[in-house]
Amino acid sequence: MSLPIAPKPALRRFHQASWDEKVIFELTTPGERGVLVSRPEAAVTAAVGDVVADLPEGLRRKKQAALPEMGQMRVLRHYLRLSQENLSADLNVDVGQGTCTMKYSPKVNDALIRTTKLVDMHPLQDEADAQGVLQLIFDLERMIAEISGMHSVSLHTSGGSTAIWTNIAMIRAFHESNGEGDQRDEVITTIFSHPSNAATAKAAGYKVITLYPDAEGYPDADALRAVIGPQTAAIMITNPEDTGIFNPRVKEWVDLAHSVGALASYDQANANGILGITRARDAGFDVCHFNLHKTFSTPHACGGPGAGANAVSEALAPFLPGPIVEKVGDRYTLNADRPQSIGKVAPFYGVVPNLVRAYSWIMALGAEGLRAVAEIAVLNNNYLMKRILEIPGASAPYATGRRRIEQVRYSWQELFEETGISSEEIGVRASDFGMHYWTSHHPYVVPQPFTLEPTESYTMAELDEYAGVLAEVAREARETPDVVRTAPHNQTVHHTHHDDLDDPERWAITWRMYQRKYFS
Repeated sequence: MSLPIAPKPALRRFHQASWDEKVIFELTTPGERGVLVSRPEAAVTAAVGDVVADLPEGLRRKKQAALPEMGQMRVLRHYLRLSQENLSADLNVDVGQGTCTMKYSPKVNDALIRTTKLVDMHPLQDEADAQGVLQLIFDLERMIAEISGMHSVSLHTSGGSTAIWTNIAMIRAFHESNGEGDQRDEVITTIFSHPSNAATAKAAGYKVITLYPDAEGYPDADALRAVIGPQTAAIMITNPEDTGIFNPRVKEWVDLAHSVGALASYDQANANGILGITRARDAGFDVCHFNLHKTFSTPHACGGPGAGANAVSEALAPFLPGPIVEKVGDRYTLNADRPQSIGKVAPFYGVVPNLVRAYSWIMALGAEGLRAVAEIAVLNNNYLMKRILEIPGASAPYATGRRRIEQVRYSWQELFEETGISSEEIGVRASDFGMHYWTSHHPYVVPQPFTLEPTESYTMAELDEYAGVLAEVAREARETPDVVRTAPHNQTVHHTHHDDLDDPERWAITWRMYQRKYFS
């Protein structure tokens, strides 16, 4: 059955708000206050004493902290203006994040995490007074165990890369417990697996072997056979890979790892299209992780903290980070007495607000709903792929004529050779239409790449609009290339040069550093 012919979408007139807003430290007015904080009651002071006087001399401030002094209304205006100068997942069609999955998070979840029962809870409260949070963590771990097929789960990690680090730390601890820690000093990954697999293995002290795909983009099993052996600690792979291609021989890879005593680690950052369809343990994996801030709809929170979930087989369960939540009778307790655990990888219980969001999302959908999420994500992705491939100059390298799972790594190489306009320039111009766009991880194995991941959240009309923007920018690249080269035109910040970004001597990531570098 052929897809319906979509009408050419009307492109929105878009112009970003521009406030020329100063840094908040420059807006300070001495003596101005937003909130007058009352002094502690006499009984509190009597109970805890003079906290400042009890501090060692070296920890006491010599002068008052240089915090901005502003009234409430000015603070509100400041941050509202800054928000208007940004694109966001709630504001625009954000399918262009690719591999990072900027999925819509239902607003009911925000209402749940703002309940005073959660907001007012201190992470150092006695566990007897934290039964609700401990139960939620316990139940969410069992849900993730069922979704992955694994035996045990930890929700401590605060994002995808820390979850991958936790995977390699558990792998190392497992081999050390068997007396093979020194022997197994290599980790095998693939070029289209998430780069954090190679990065965390390298940071853990392993030699990293990176395998490239065959001509159709599938991980090369013969290349794996050539390098795997008794020196291999683990294979660390993503499936589907960041191209959107699912490796149908993944069980063969896992079996090869096990045949030499290595472990198999599954990076499930790209799990949007496989929920309820495939499970990590069914393919024999020993350890896997999910990014709750991707697949389970919790926000990235401006790059962090997100939330991760590490799931392991029974053999690796003793090595999970802790303490872990256990149910004893009708009570929940924290167990820190685990001698083989790799220890803490994040403070307290992990990022609890995002755990609440993920729990709510799963409970609202149920098992059938989770599978529907995957099916719609795959449908949306393949519909968008058809529309993108109708644009002259766009292509989808590898797996010719085959479907992809939940994303695609496309290429503008043909357009680049014709016009000289690069993928980065197209992405910048797309922001003039209010659209976000991402190229890919380095190195650019796919030339002039762009990676789109529509998830299940978007309608056909929104996908048509997104494809329409890219078609318009591709037309401009041919007919008015200078418009693309000098973009953005409708944004708060206009054209920037990479020289400013590539020279660390010019970076100033804090107000204090900015003052020191440019005003001292």
